[in-house]
Amino acid sequence: MLRNTLSRRLPFFASLFAGMALWEIVGRNSSPAFMVPLSETLARFWQLVDNGQFPAQFLDSATLFLTGLGLAIVVGMPLGMLLARIPAVRLALDPYIMTLYATPMVALIPFILSIMGFGFAPKVLVVFLFAVFPVLYNTVEGARSIKPELIEVARSFRSSEWSLWREVMVPYTLPFCMTGVRQAIGRGLVGMVAAEFFLSSTGLGQLIMSSSQNFDTSGVFAMILMIGLIGVGLMRIGSMIENHFARWRV
Repeated sequence: MLRNTLSRRLPFFASLFAGMALWEIVGRNSSPAFMVPLSETLARFWQLVDNGQFPAQFLDSATLFLTGLGLAIVVGMPLGMLLARIPAVRLALDPYIMTLYATPMVALIPFILSIMGFGFAPKVLVVFLFAVFPVLYNTVEGARSIKPELIEVARSFRSSEWSLWREVMVPYTLPFCMTGVRQAIGRGLVGMVAAEFFLSSTGLGQLIMSSSQNFDTSGVFAMILMIGLIGVGLMRIGSMIENHFARWRV
């Protein structure tokens, strides 16, 4: 079994090591202002960890990201099921939701700044706006795909509206919701960095900005690498949760 697992993972590890080798080679043969080797990037990251800069800023960014993503889940899931359950509400709100979704979120940051100022709340709002729409739309599509027969069976047993939500809509829609959450993780990380760039400068975004201003290319690449790895790890966890809740549909 271990041998089969290793054989399946071999292309992944081969591609990973090839990418790392390519980064090291290109970095050693490029201008330090453009790119630095992977080894130098990792050494710089260790310096940021050792002097305490990375842990402190990571905590700020993690708090911001988790708060915004949590609000996106809390709002997106119930609202998505409500829009799917009540067509009149969906038809009334759909143009506004589509307009907001099509608007580049970065363009809204100055508007949010003018209304809410600097601080934690406007940055949470930015992360929320980046992350809520994948959750919302996947939930709507999942709830709308519920077979009418399931609703009819629930009604035949005199299920109340609350029982219908609890016993039919939520279990059926949950795998779709988790797909939306997995997609929202990447968008939420983009929103986190954008909020830290354009609003009060804190967290990992502040480290990127200060490193770029000081021409610390290795520091910039170190933070970008860590944000990418965090995103991949969180999306992997989201995929595992999604597969767990989707098992009953197999």
